[in-house]
Amino acid sequence: MRVEEEDKMVPQGNETDGEVSQQQQEEKERLVIGYALTSKKKQSFLQPKLELLARKKGISFVSIDQDKPLSEQGPFDVVLHKVLGNEWHDVIQDYQQKHPEVTVLDPPGAIQRIYNRQSMLQGLADLNLAECDGMICVPKQMVVLQDTTSSANEVAKAGLKFPLVAKPLLVDGTAKSHQLFLAYDCLSLAELEPPLVLQEFVNHGGVLFKVFVVGDVIRVVRRFSLPNVSNVEKEKVAGVFQFPRVSSAAASVDKTDLDPRVAELPPKPLLEGLVRELRSRLGLRLFNIDMIREHGSQDVFYVIDINYFPGYGKMPDYEQVFIDFFLGLAQAKHEKGLCVKSGIEM
Repeated sequence: MRVEEEDKMVPQGNETDGEVSQQQQEEKERLVIGYALTSKKKQSFLQPKLELLARKKGISFVSIDQDKPLSEQGPFDVVLHKVLGNEWHDVIQDYQQKHPEVTVLDPPGAIQRIYNRQSMLQGLADLNLAECDGMICVPKQMVVLQDTTSSANEVAKAGLKFPLVAKPLLVDGTAKSHQLFLAYDCLSLAELEPPLVLQEFVNHGGVLFKVFVVGDVIRVVRRFSLPNVSNVEKEKVAGVFQFPRVSSAAASVDKTDLDPRVAELPPKPLLEGLVRELRSRLGLRLFNIDMIREHGSQDVFYVIDINYFPGYGKMPDYEQVFIDFFLGLAQAKHEKGLCVKSGIEM
């Protein structure tokens, strides 16, 4: 609507055909997004519906050639990336310093923190969410860097209780870095391969909340998770068991008849407060939070994982959410440009 109204206001005969053509071209292509994604991420994210909606709004996606200098490509308004490795980290950091006018989603230094599960959840228990209709906690955890056979004593010293969820310490994009195990006893720890994080398992009714964040937008999706572990099971079961990735579960919790006390979404004020704090502390705009509700509680929630640029294809209507997000970036850049021209500080 806004473009159509602007077209009507163009004085007839006061501009050359070349000027009109240039204006139409600028309106047609408002935003150029350079992307550097793995083939898997490209396939899951750049769906035909997203690209169609983008074209209608003048947004174009341009693949970044990682074998060529980034500064020689573009120009870009936005760089969207999820490529691991120190080499790419240095490339994108250098590009960001030389091209501050380009929005980088997201800064490599900010991403690095949540690629390490030791630093990922640090500070979350200290968040000031007193007036947000709930409590955010983090499971007790410890890091095992080398010998898992001698970690039993360390587990006891740390006050951790079995069963324990074992996760690889580093998130490096491989399937192995997302493998999760449940260890029921001290002896079973020797079967695990370090470096890893041991995290107390919290009973949560078998339901996990995946909280997707795109800028200021929050969407929550329920997923099946591990069932509760009873006291009898804790006493009788031994060993290590691998469990599937929750994000790969095909079944939707929304289509099943669950106890409302288990399936009820976290309170909106709590989610908004948590996301606001995390955006500020992490410096990220594209991420998701894995949350669970403590079984038997209505308002006690645990954050168990944070992921950068997750599988948004599992988020309903993600295409329109991203189009609105990208258009918001374009509008913010336009307004900033007007302020710079008029000498106003933002």
